[in-house]
Amino acid sequence: MRARVLIRPKQGILDPQGLAVAQALPVLGFEGVADVHVGRMVELDLPDPDRLTEMCERLLANPLVEDYEIELLAGPSESGPPADPNDTGPPADAKETGPPAGPSETGPPAGASS
Repeated sequence: MRARVLIRPKQGILDPQGLAVAQALPVLGFEGVADVHVGRMVELDLPDPDRLTEMCERLLANPLVEDYEIELLAGPSESGPPADPNDTGPPADAKETGPPAGPSETGPPAGASS
């Protein structure tokens, strides 16, 4: 099962990233934007979605200062099934095909922060 967890600062909690974005938007010509909040998104494949709330409470979110929203997604992930934890990589006699291609021209992966 694929799931998406949206994590945001609780109402009334200081959000310095949201404040920085709210102050930068008018400088860039985007007027009238207010009440900006910056959070994060976690997507994961998991065998038991019934334990997702526990995962959020214990690790993914800080329940003291963050709220979270769980969305269960139909179908497998875009990147395929979860990796096999018993997979040790290519066979010892596998040939290398050379260095990987250069960096992607599309920019950093979605959700990457700088």
